[in-house]
Amino acid sequence: MSNLSSVIKSIQDIMRKDSGVDGDAQRISQLGWMLFLRIFDEKENDWEATDEDYKSPIPKDLRWRNWASDEEGMTGDELLGFVNNSLFPRLKELKPRNNKDIGIMVRGIFEDSYNYMKSGTLLRQVLNKINQGIHFTTGADRHQFNDIYEQILKDLQSAGNAGEFYTPRSVTQFVVEMVDPKLGESILDPACGTGGFLVNAIEHMRKSEVIDSPIKLEKLQKGVRGVEKKPLPHMLASTNLMLHGIEEPSISHDNLLNKATTAWTSGERVNVIITNPPFGGMEEDGVENNFPLAFRTRETANLFLYLITHVLKDGGRAGVVLPDGFLFGEGVATRIKEKLLLECNLHTIVRLPNGVFAPYTNIKTNLLFFEKGKPTKDVWYFEHPYPPGVKNYNKTKPIVIEEFDLEKKWWKKRMENEFAWKINIKDLKERNFNLDIKNPNVGAREKQLTCDELLNELSLSFAKSNAYLEQLKAELK
Repeated sequence: MSNLSSVIKSIQDIMRKDSGVDGDAQRISQLGWMLFLRIFDEKENDWEATDEDYKSPIPKDLRWRNWASDEEGMTGDELLGFVNNSLFPRLKELKPRNNKDIGIMVRGIFEDSYNYMKSGTLLRQVLNKINQGIHFTTGADRHQFNDIYEQILKDLQSAGNAGEFYTPRSVTQFVVEMVDPKLGESILDPACGTGGFLVNAIEHMRKSEVIDSPIKLEKLQKGVRGVEKKPLPHMLASTNLMLHGIEEPSISHDNLLNKATTAWTSGERVNVIITNPPFGGMEEDGVENNFPLAFRTRETANLFLYLITHVLKDGGRAGVVLPDGFLFGEGVATRIKEKLLLECNLHTIVRLPNGVFAPYTNIKTNLLFFEKGKPTKDVWYFEHPYPPGVKNYNKTKPIVIEEFDLEKKWWKKRMENEFAWKINIKDLKERNFNLDIKNPNVGAREKQLTCDELLNELSLSFAKSNAYLEQLKAELK
């Protein structure tokens, strides 16, 4: 498995020859369902070895080992016919044996998946590459594949709008470390994308506590839940959690904004929410009616922030990625911020610099950390600086976890410095809850801007203007 990266690349090169596969997003989706079945088959080997009563939810002839693993097996029109006329239709209509059957997850994966390839010969070549190059015989194999899978997810950044489903690993890791989810707590990502926050939560809990008993393993398995409305990231998130030892990933293919806030019961509330909700987009007509009248808007990020404060238990903790537009937003956004500060202790806002989410978006983002149950008295701000010599982040030079050492060292011994400052709730009320507060510890200073820096400043200015326009459109709906 030492050449796994080249295996994935060669698979994508084969797909580029197929006239039915158009663009990176379709290639990743095509690879996604095949990797899911391959990984699921490997997991079934483990389950069969440890549980003599295990029975696969997938019909025998549809299991990977019985149609895909033989390099001399079906090919050409026969293979294409089997995949299009048998595999997909039957998995889409898979009947679970009970309400806990893992077959529910398999069916959910395939309900919105498609076989884009039109050449059965090229499809066979792809299957053979997967069989030859991807194995899970050792822990090292699995760990290496996790790294490659992470790279596949990063490729989404160049796949048009699909890039919205990927949050840089350094950001998810830092947020999880600061929120500190614990084994036995209920952990939710209501807009989980490809599962990055949840995977980091799983890894964090395993580092914090040895999972050395069936009871602890069950707590880990049942404590982590994600929801994703788009089919491609839903499939990738389910596979991602399986790769990280979650045998039955609880990833719902749904949109939590479609659930009326009055329908949430106390038993459905959670201890921890870690998420990067979609921003800059609008929900379909009618979704806002699931929220109280004073908080109705179609702006996705605002609705999710309201939902998060509603779904957290008292004492619950959250780490949320939000754009600058939320901080300075008015109208409904102001009322949501007022509710947040009244019901939760918004103790920290980490202001990220431009380019963290490049190339998907140049909108500046922020990390909000809060705890429900006590009102906010003071909000600490921390302006994350670029590393020395760095003018902007990009795809080849992304933000890395080591940069957050500044915040980590400051976190438990907070003092104002060149990066950190504190604002009292009284001052925020006088500002009509505008949270877009610049660093007062950096004096205004003249400097000669390079062309790149000037373009960057213009890009930020246009982004902020567009955010105001989108907010105005939403309010006028």
